[in-house]
Amino acid sequence: MAMTAKYRDVVREIALDHYGFVTTKAAAEAGVPAVELPKLAARGGLKNIAYGLYRVPDIPPTPYDQFAEALLRAGEGAYLHGESVLALFGLADVNPRRINVAVPRRARPKLPAFVELTQVRDAVQTTLYEGLESQTVGEALLECRGRIEDERLLAAAKQARAEGLLTTAEWRRVTKGVHQ
Repeated sequence: MAMTAKYRDVVREIALDHYGFVTTKAAAEAGVPAVELPKLAARGGLKNIAYGLYRVPDIPPTPYDQFAEALLRAGEGAYLHGESVLALFGLADVNPRRINVAVPRRARPKLPAFVELTQVRDAVQTTLYEGLESQTVGEALLECRGRIEDERLLAAAKQARAEGLLTTAEWRRVTKGVHQ
């Protein structure tokens, strides 16, 4: 006789892979009906964060939670960019007041003050860092020219290269781009 998993357990498994967060869409794809999430929230098993976004309260927080929340709030196709990518790795001594999230289409989600949304028109190559969709470190360094001093960007590039976040080709492109 096969045992079926409880909805709470399925939701928890999803949340463990997403910094404690679960979306209605992800839950539905895993077989949990959308109507079950508000029920779980009413019983204290979930905390409603925003429309279609919940958090499992007993999953321990990490330094990446706010980045994950910002991406989930912005919706599909969103990615971290600019100073937020640098902040993710502690590069260039940046501590932005807002998490910069880029979206490829117009979006009007209700966002908290810590999220800044930017619409980008051109397709950008993204990658996953710590499970978070992001602009590459090299592109983020180049995007920050003019907002962050060149010396800090070069030091950040050197640190990123030492940590394996930049390939040799990216390192060369960034150092050349910063000196222009």
